[in-house]
Amino acid sequence: MDRENELGPLRTPSGRLPLWLPVFIAVWLVAAATGLWVVWAYDNTPGADAVPIGRWPAGSRLERAPDGPTLVLLAHPRCSCTPASIGELAEVMARVRTPPRAYVVFMKPSEFEAGWERTPLWQAAARIPNVALVRDDDGLEARQFGGATSGQTYLYDGQGVLQFSGGITSARGHAGDNPGRAALIALLDRLETGQRRTNVFGCPLFASTD
Repeated sequence: MDRENELGPLRTPSGRLPLWLPVFIAVWLVAAATGLWVVWAYDNTPGADAVPIGRWPAGSRLERAPDGPTLVLLAHPRCSCTPASIGELAEVMARVRTPPRAYVVFMKPSEFEAGWERTPLWQAAARIPNVALVRDDDGLEARQFGGATSGQTYLYDGQGVLQFSGGITSARGHAGDNPGRAALIALLDRLETGQRRTNVFGCPLFASTD
């Protein structure tokens, strides 16, 4: 069937295309472009900033390494953005010469049943060598560290002084090279870095969840 016959049913008796067709195409293109822009804007909008504590919080029940760095990553176990942060943490731990003491702290609201936090994200974090997983009932630890967004990562030195605060992905759910990961690796390998704070791309830690 030739192109003329294919378009035949769309043509008016005079042989012209109906007036509504270009309008329909224009509306469809605008809707598609708008949808892509909304997705792009969401992916690249950071979460709420942390209020980082300059020194290791005295009330934390996590044990800080007394003679080396300690890394803390705060996570919501049901955040669709956070698998990328867990993947980047695995990259950090694999690349540094001497891994730090490291924790992934999973938010667990008290109104949910035991085991609610043990999602596939928990299992992924459990597979990273030298990383301890902690259930954070009602976000008490997250509040101790001043965190607000899943994926928030902190690095403290051996004296308990904050060295880095931020995210380790470049956008929501996007893995790959990014300033946060590069800064952590540099700091852990005792190299110079001008990046000590980055945006965090993730879900709110304290939003209500079904």
